[in-house]
Amino acid sequence: MKDAESQAAFSMPVLETAAPDACASCSSYRAANLRKLGVAVGSWDYVVALAGNPNTGKSTVFNALTGLRQHTGNWPGKTVSRAEGGYAYDGKRFKLVDLPGTYSLLSTSLDEQIARDFILFGQPEVTVVVVDATRLERNLNLALQVLEITERAVVCLNLADEASRHGITVDDRQLARDLGVPVVPTAARFGRGLRELLHAISEVAAGRLASRPQRLEAEPAAIKKALTELMGQIKASLPDLPNPRWVALRLLAGDESIVEALRSGQLGSLRAMDAPQAAPA
Repeated sequence: MKDAESQAAFSMPVLETAAPDACASCSSYRAANLRKLGVAVGSWDYVVALAGNPNTGKSTVFNALTGLRQHTGNWPGKTVSRAEGGYAYDGKRFKLVDLPGTYSLLSTSLDEQIARDFILFGQPEVTVVVVDATRLERNLNLALQVLEITERAVVCLNLADEASRHGITVDDRQLARDLGVPVVPTAARFGRGLRELLHAISEVAAGRLASRPQRLEAEPAAIKKALTELMGQIKASLPDLPNPRWVALRLLAGDESIVEALRSGQLGSLRAMDAPQAAPA
């Protein structure tokens, strides 16, 4: 495995990619990115991604929110199935995209790459991370990785009924403070907590609720210097990129798909979404 500084030296030249044209910051450009990922925005007001580990009840949450208003197919050019559906809430129409169940977003498998690319390049207004309340420590790895990419997230603390049955108590308010995003306890198969989940999604999507995710920044000392230098170059070349630290870490890890996205200008097309205003105290 290459050392961090040699990785940085390899990655830095790709930052010379020309800046994208002004249209890259408009909503039509984002809609074009979503179409490439197989999702037609159409008359929908918001796009919501549903992420989570396998066996967290993610499909149950998806079915409970969308009912019969859903269809399935494959991701473009892939053999991985995709489900999407929709619902209306508070006068707005939400398109819900069920991402493949994964344990991480490190792109070591096709499922992980699809989920990661949709959150990164599709830039959904909200990413809902479904976690299992009975195995929270196993699920937080994915949740933290999602929060490295996007601030617009809601954690769905599912299977709360199972946790209670096993004598497990999760302080959802403290967890929300620790993660910096809304956390909503649910028991989706019984319909419990879904109203609160819909409300949280709506608040984040409309920008009425500001999330300030807690991002782990305790990187190993061996890569600290290279990471700082690479982040500086990324910010200088792509000042509007919403997640430069995450991109720098993936470059240092030798993530070829991120290297190619940088070379092709795909990363340069990303813009931070309008920051929501903090809710009054």
